Amino acid sequence: QVQLVESGGGLVQYGGSLRLSCAASVTIHSFYRMGWYRQAPGKQREWVATITAGTTDYAESVKGRFTISRDTTKNVLYLQMNSLKPEDTAVYYCNGEAIYGNYWGQGTQVAVSS
Repeated sequence: QVQLVESGGGLVQYGGSLRLSCAASVTIHSFYRMGWYRQAPGKQREWVATITAGTTDYAESVKGRFTISRDTTKNVLYLQMNSLKPEDTAVYYCNGEAIYGNYWGQGTQVAVSS
């Protein structure tokens, strides 16, 4: 069974940093694309960043501040978040797309105080 488990969320001050992790129960080579999404209170889930075998892509709102990466030896996806702003407050979800399905983690809360 494929599982994605996020961790690393928390409360941080404006301008601070956090690193989110997403541990996969299978080799992350199983996923042709992995990404991070977020959902703020009262808003729809939005895309944050994506990584494939050779490329990364970011939403304009996080470009230059967030970095997505993965460790294929540990089967972990990361999201390094710097220069955090109150508008980054949301539940962050890990996503993995494989040929046999699309998978989501349970989410981790990030709160940024002003």
